[in-house]
Amino acid sequence: MPARPPEGRKVKSKRAGAAAATDRHERARDYLSPGEVDRLLDTAKTGRHGVRDHLLLLLMYRHGLRVSEAVDLRRDELDLDRARLWVPRPKGGLSVEQPIAGDELRAIRRYLATRADALPWLFVSERGQPLTRQAVNYLVAAAAGRAGLVGVHPHTLRHSCGFALANKGHDLRLIQDYLGHRDPRHTVHYTRTAGRRFEGLWRP
Repeated sequence: MPARPPEGRKVKSKRAGAAAATDRHERARDYLSPGEVDRLLDTAKTGRHGVRDHLLLLLMYRHGLRVSEAVDLRRDELDLDRARLWVPRPKGGLSVEQPIAGDELRAIRRYLATRADALPWLFVSERGQPLTRQAVNYLVAAAAGRAGLVGVHPHTLRHSCGFALANKGHDLRLIQDYLGHRDPRHTVHYTRTAGRRFEGLWRP
């Protein structure tokens, strides 16, 4: 006969634990509004390497980049003539070509005009090395602190991208492909909680 757990002690299955983790994730507001993103981007311009840092955060937001994807970007993945960016996605995600908006294109040209090197990476440090994950974490935290935003980390920009697209009314599959999600369950978080789908519920 299987032993019973001590009185009053609850035993949680792995499935229950996973569900609780998902519930906590969906209850947390882990994204920035468009206005907050604008504040963060404007503040990033005021840093020591403002032109680079602004572009870094702008691309991370607009293209839903993970830190590893941002620091691995190379110049040859930019096609400025066609205004396109090739985004390689790791972890079996969908690698795609994404359009570059006009303000992004201008920010890229401003940044590249400050570069006198021929290094292949898009984002480099003062020592001529690709930015590290730690450096990006620091830059985002510093810009957020100056902007008066709390609890912001690099992945917040990726989440903010997903929520912005969901609030524009784009469908689940399109957002999934844009963010390179292999599993649609990672994308449904944005479309389920986006305020746009609740609009009009109280109209007569």
